[in-house]
Amino acid sequence: MEKVAIIGVAQSKYEQNKPETFAEMVYDVTRRALEDAGITKDEVDNVVSISSDFWDGRTISSMAIQDSACAYGKDITTVEGDGTFGCLYGMMRILSGSFGVTIVVAHHKGTESNMNGITNCAFDPLVERKLGIDAVSSAALQARRYMTKYALREEQFALVSVKNHGNAMRNPLALFPMEITVEDVMNSRRIADPLKLLDCSPVTDGAAALVLAAERQAKKLSTRKKRVWLLGVGHCTDAYRLGDRDLADTRALKAAAKRAYSMAGIVDPLKEIDVAEVYDAFSYMEPLWLEGLGFCDDGKGCEYLERGYFNFDGRLPVNPSGGRLSANPVQVAGLAELAECVLQIRGEAGDRQVGEVNVALAHGINGMCGQSHCVWILGR
Repeated sequence: MEKVAIIGVAQSKYEQNKPETFAEMVYDVTRRALEDAGITKDEVDNVVSISSDFWDGRTISSMAIQDSACAYGKDITTVEGDGTFGCLYGMMRILSGSFGVTIVVAHHKGTESNMNGITNCAFDPLVERKLGIDAVSSAALQARRYMTKYALREEQFALVSVKNHGNAMRNPLALFPMEITVEDVMNSRRIADPLKLLDCSPVTDGAAALVLAAERQAKKLSTRKKRVWLLGVGHCTDAYRLGDRDLADTRALKAAAKRAYSMAGIVDPLKEIDVAEVYDAFSYMEPLWLEGLGFCDDGKGCEYLERGYFNFDGRLPVNPSGGRLSANPVQVAGLAELAECVLQIRGEAGDRQVGEVNVALAHGINGMCGQSHCVWILGR
């Protein structure tokens, strides 16, 4: 199978109430990703946009950003969901043999949306939606189930917020870089028990873009320094209804990770992966997903956090960018993670560079409480 590389990346600064329109944000990151790749829009033959009609507040939301994404006169398609899934679709279109160079671009303006109302609409309209359940309250149910199953404490989840907001202080693109303590997290306003304000990711605006190229183009269009190879990917979906799954069981993530590791030739992820960007819209998610990714046994994620395994200078740095707790433009999240992994592998992450990185992992989700997972392994 032909290999696919990421040859260009760009991210906006993640903010609230950004004055730029969707199209302006997309144009900015698309232009800079092409500059990073050292190519022009004329060398692109395929575009994948990541957007949502609900979040954008309009139907066929990709239409308004197509010109800004260099799609005029080219093939364009849209994925609704986390950016990791958009990258997957971009790679699949390249591997079909029909396309060579692909732009994958995502945009999101959470501050122009109603997160509670939008995520409530993800639930069954006959029963669950009428209960008022949404992304936050369903996450609270998952956090409580995780705590009950493994006898975990809220203070252990708070460690994730302390770590990731602290990491964000090295990232000029992050929305909320903060030096906080476990006590600060515990004393912050309760949102949905057991989740508090500092356990939750902020409403965020932003955009990101990647340039993908088939091996035949990548070696011609970019220098060795710029190329980062997509070594493996896996994705899997669990049951739709929350009541049809154990919310503390990461079976779908385990299946996705197994496929990604197999494709990339990873046998021992904790030893072979140098850095990981893991979806952490809520603090409890990071240890739960780290267990599903095989970095520790089930129920042991918080213990590893307490021992410093996943700190910036730990055995496996997790979310050195600050993670989604420090900036969470929902549609962009996974693409931002992939861009961060590329910068780490290139050695271009600035103050947040964790050292020499040969292999990196990016993880994204779609659906409530991690209904679907997508796991990427990237390398030199």
